Amino acid sequence: MTQPGRRPHRPSRPQRAHPPKRPDTPARPPSDDPARRAALDTLRAVRHDDAYANLVLPKMLRDRRITGRDAALATELTYGTSRALGLLDEILTECCDRPLAKVEPVLLDALRLGAYQLLRTRIPSHAAVASTVDLVRNELGSRVTGFANAVLRKVAELDEPGWLDRIAPDATTDPVGNLAVRTAHPRWVARAFADALGSTGEELADALRADDERPAVHLVARPGEVSADELAAMTGGDPAPYSPYGVRLEAGAGDPGDLEPIRERMAGVQDEGSQLCAVALTRPEVEGADTRWLDLCAGPGGKAALLGALVGINGGTLDAVEQAPHRAKLVEQITKGLPVTVHVGDGREPGLSGTFDRVLVDAPCTGLGALRRRPEARWRRRPEDVGDLTKLQRELLLSALDLVRPGGVVAYVVCSPHLAETEGVLADVIRKTGVTVLDARESFPEMPGLGDGPYVQLWPHRHGTDAMFCALLRK
Repeated sequence: MTQPGRRPHRPSRPQRAHPPKRPDTPARPPSDDPARRAALDTLRAVRHDDAYANLVLPKMLRDRRITGRDAALATELTYGTSRALGLLDEILTECCDRPLAKVEPVLLDALRLGAYQLLRTRIPSHAAVASTVDLVRNELGSRVTGFANAVLRKVAELDEPGWLDRIAPDATTDPVGNLAVRTAHPRWVARAFADALGSTGEELADALRADDERPAVHLVARPGEVSADELAAMTGGDPAPYSPYGVRLEAGAGDPGDLEPIRERMAGVQDEGSQLCAVALTRPEVEGADTRWLDLCAGPGGKAALLGALVGINGGTLDAVEQAPHRAKLVEQITKGLPVTVHVGDGREPGLSGTFDRVLVDAPCTGLGALRRRPEARWRRRPEDVGDLTKLQRELLLSALDLVRPGGVVAYVVCSPHLAETEGVLADVIRKTGVTVLDARESFPEMPGLGDGPYVQLWPHRHGTDAMFCALLRK
């Protein structure tokens, strides 16, 4: 799919909108619209500051005291527009008389927001157009309100299925490209999913559509403090179907940070797939001592907290390495009170003495497995990012194999289904080291849809988790 801001060649298109010499809307103060204002300001922060919508928007809503229906609308518009960005840009390209790169950035943010309302909400067309024009007037004055009004009226000439029929590649000759457009994904991401699934058909469509579903909030009970059943009773959630420590809350259940078990450090917020990959490291048997564990890429600390609690039950300790000082501080905060020592350093050369019984490598990756939780991420990553990341992943995994003792276990984990980051990295490391590969499926008991092994790839559409990948190796 064409990346945001790029204008593909199209043989035919509806009549373009030209900005009139004089605005066709009166120069009047805009009405107060806190929800759309928050959405526009968040989109601007994502574009201008490389911010993350799921971090910016909640704070903005709190600071501006936006609650109830306004908060729900702001959330829908922000996350929905961020997810559909590339598709919206394709449609806006068809309706503008200039490349989108030459449209003023804040005007483009507003047009995207308006187009999303027209195509993917039940907001009446006149209200979507008028409210967007008001935002434009407030930001830029009346000089471009006529242009904004004309563009959005062109967008409103077709509904989303009509636009998709116009701009999507033919499904017979280009099934991946067709699904990429219809599910608002970059083509390279859809291709990566297809390669990992071995499908260009309905399962690929299910996997891509799952990225647009609002995920449930997953909690993790801290072992030794509270059980999953107790945590579920305290929070009104349900015990997770797969993780022995997990609880799932309904999407939209409120800020989990307000829950007493979270405030009291009896539990944390952690995707169930992430929990399962951490727990998988603990399940293969090791001979002899099993009290010295290592998390080689620990920030922001969710897996370190779970592993620290588990090893502490048996009197062991966890060393946690994090290169970024501010992320190391987060690890210290989340593991406070646990037998965890945090080191600021590069996991490739952490400077640790001795060897470890179990080592987790939760390596930096493209994050394609968590697109449903990070709405703008599908448009922020680029295929050229993969090469640098796989080099780093190989180096971290080789470091882990140097640090684990003979007979010890290493878990290699990434939040991505991209084959270069998963099987590709492992094939290279296994060839260089001759390490033994364990069947990771045995450490994910009673989970369906794990494939032929020996690795485990989780999927939102199959398991309701992020698309986490886990391999288990024995030195």
